[in-house]
Amino acid sequence: MKKLFLCLLIFNCFALQSQEDEIPKYYSFDANYFYGSILEHNHSIAHLITGHPTGVIFSWNQKTYGLKAWERRYNYPDFGYSFSYQNMQNKYLGKNYGIYGHFNFYFLKRYLMFRVGQGVAYASNPYDADENYINNAYGSRFLSTTYIMGNFNKQNIYKGLGIQAGVTILHYSNADLNSPNNSTNTFTFNVGLNYLLDYEAHPDYIPKNPKEKKYTEPIHYNFALRGGVNTAGVIGSPQLPFFTITAYADKVINKKSTLQAGTEVFFSRSLEEFINYRAAAFPTLNLSGDEDSKRVGIFIGHKLTFNKISLINHLGYYIYYPYTGYVDQVYNRFGLERKLSEHLWASATVRSHGANAEAVEFSIGYRL
Repeated sequence: MKKLFLCLLIFNCFALQSQEDEIPKYYSFDANYFYGSILEHNHSIAHLITGHPTGVIFSWNQKTYGLKAWERRYNYPDFGYSFSYQNMQNKYLGKNYGIYGHFNFYFLKRYLMFRVGQGVAYASNPYDADENYINNAYGSRFLSTTYIMGNFNKQNIYKGLGIQAGVTILHYSNADLNSPNNSTNTFTFNVGLNYLLDYEAHPDYIPKNPKEKKYTEPIHYNFALRGGVNTAGVIGSPQLPFFTITAYADKVINKKSTLQAGTEVFFSRSLEEFINYRAAAFPTLNLSGDEDSKRVGIFIGHKLTFNKISLINHLGYYIYYPYTGYVDQVYNRFGLERKLSEHLWASATVRSHGANAEAVEFSIGYRL
């Protein structure tokens, strides 16, 4: 499990690093203090909401000024790395430490900054059957974590120093790599400072080209194999492999966006284990244990492209789902995709059903 999360972190780091070339680089850093509340997205964690979590987020950003075309298309975003510390203000949850790769996007004459970060967190006090059975939110010491931040942002007010304030949501989950996995979402208010390194040397923004030629591509077909390990969502259930075969078509509509639609077949040993468990533990359900565990889904999706890195988001529905007592019939997928060559790509994604994450998927695909 640790290796899986380490792979996800390395994927994120290489994803951000891949945006760089041998061109001038400009940096900033910022620090935010936050105070908030754990949201009760699941009644099962109500007993863990006993205080107001506090913490800090430190971030290192690489600034962009339009030296590459993709930077101008996205209004000169930043990308970089973050470290977070959060005291959950509950002795059973303990403290969380996170490392992230992130993007900053700017709006309203760059006074509004929106950030999304994805990474890995270390939980100081996860579930333990003997010593910490009260913590049913974190079933493992290493967690997948996401945070989103919306800030009023004013940079370089005085000799490179600026201010920012707004709201942040932090999410922790292990995506069913271990059970229990009820996860937490914390809504916070944050305030902080930012600083431009070598602020006098930062250049002006290169203007956008309003006459940039419209770009499209014909429909392409993709084939992918996704896999990983997860559990059946029952405390004590083993980590078992799963894999998914996916075929879909994509249509590039401009240099930012690609639309996708396709189908996929899911094979899950954890679902087989869950069916066997339910058949043995609940005889009144009239299950034989031999019910078909395969699922067939159809999905639509969108890919947002930054150079060779893309943010992908799928919404799907299981059209074949003979055993319906496992997860919801609607699913979604969110994550990063990296172009490896003209035809080959790789991705790291989370597949979930609403707030219930089923699996971290590592994929390899081929685009015709």
